[in-house]
Amino acid sequence: MSIVGVALLALATKGARARTGFLLGLVAGFACFGPTLHWAGTYVGAFPWLALAVTESIYIALMAAGCALVQSARRWQRLPKWLSPPDGPHVRPLAIALLWVLQEAVRDSMPFGGFPWSRLAWSQANSPLAHLASIFGAPGLTFVVALLGGLLALSIDRVRRGVPVAATVRRLGPVVAVLAVIGLAAAYPTPSGGKKVRVLAIQGNVPTAGLDFNAQRRAVLDNHIRVTDQAAAQIKAGTMPEPALVIWPENASDIDPTRNADAGTEIIQTVNRIGLPIIVGAVLQEPAPQTSNTSLLYVPDKGIVDRYVKQHPVPFAEYMPYRSFFRTFTKTVDLAGNFTAGTKTGLFKVPTTSDGIVKVAPIICFEVAYDSLTRNPVKEGAQILAVQTNNATFGRTAESEQQLAISRIRAIELGRSIVHVSTVGVSGLITPDGQVHDKTGQFTPAAMNDELPLRTGQTLATRVGAVPEWLGSAAALLLCGAAIGGNRAARRRTASSQEVHEVV
Repeated sequence: MSIVGVALLALATKGARARTGFLLGLVAGFACFGPTLHWAGTYVGAFPWLALAVTESIYIALMAAGCALVQSARRWQRLPKWLSPPDGPHVRPLAIALLWVLQEAVRDSMPFGGFPWSRLAWSQANSPLAHLASIFGAPGLTFVVALLGGLLALSIDRVRRGVPVAATVRRLGPVVAVLAVIGLAAAYPTPSGGKKVRVLAIQGNVPTAGLDFNAQRRAVLDNHIRVTDQAAAQIKAGTMPEPALVIWPENASDIDPTRNADAGTEIIQTVNRIGLPIIVGAVLQEPAPQTSNTSLLYVPDKGIVDRYVKQHPVPFAEYMPYRSFFRTFTKTVDLAGNFTAGTKTGLFKVPTTSDGIVKVAPIICFEVAYDSLTRNPVKEGAQILAVQTNNATFGRTAESEQQLAISRIRAIELGRSIVHVSTVGVSGLITPDGQVHDKTGQFTPAAMNDELPLRTGQTLATRVGAVPEWLGSAAALLLCGAAIGGNRAARRRTASSQEVHEVV
């Protein structure tokens, strides 16, 4: 349906003025983001949800204005015929695809670091196209989805205009090219082999869903300790295979274990009882007066040996920009935290008895949606990613499934296994081909125990990094510039011919 959505917006903006395209895009954007991001207002009311949905819709509106501009350009000179049909409004699939790449590049980075949710790429977790993520990354997958949408719009437009079938067939070059790329992708193997490591992921559950999930912070910690101890008993009894390491989710300990002796002791004793390294999601009361969302590596008989601080705290949730200004609209701004941002890429060198040193990259919650935050640790040698998240504040909404879909695309893109573990679900162990194993339900305790491939090789997407996105965005800007220049030249020619006609 993403392909259909792109096609409908392309058809709606064909022949429209840029300002009309903007309005059409605003409506289309809200039709997408309104339902998709409804979870943002689950416990804080409609205002934050509507504000976020409208803000995201503005990016679609600006892109739609660009689509109207490039599709309505009066004349394009020195461009391929399949990109630039004769005078008049025509669907231009390549231009549409490039504009989608540009739109997502901007939306994913600004303001306040952007919000890369609901990208076209994320919609393809269950699609045959998902495999393309390993070649040119999430931006490349978005490009292909948008290009297919543009080609669908072009076909519909030609049928609607009564273009002869023979003429349509002769101009199927772009369609053939896209099919060739998809065929090549199918032949290009998704890296999924390698030595396997057994991982135990703990979903402890919380006493209460909602913003006050951590009002009983000790109960949340106790839940994760209890499920871990139950797994330890099963391992000792031989009814559960022994893993190499254990991973807890984000906010498993909202009591600072480095300052609260009781919480710290409980975690250390749990680590020693199971006799395995445990990666713990915790909130630390530092640097004062701020707090930090962290991932802590505990090793038996050693305690904390490494830590990672979340590099991209979520604006309007983990911290509040312009708090006094936004307080005039809603007092819920005071529910936002005061988290600081980390500055270093996380890479834990986890000592295991069966697999030696395993390099694990902790990725905290929404960080999984940011390209560089997931790519950088892989470039530094991460063999497996641990996406630690907490979905309790969004209740039983689709947010957790949406986030799991992002992790699935990331696994394919980076060629890495991903342990996607939540306090309340949905959790799952993801292999590098994007398949989910041991998937859990929501708001239920669970212990996921399975083997995952360890990989060190880098996919093409990892090696090329952001280059395809930069090139696509630059090309989109050039096309918009060419369209503006072409329209101005056409208007000057029209004005000159009118003056000549009047003189004659």
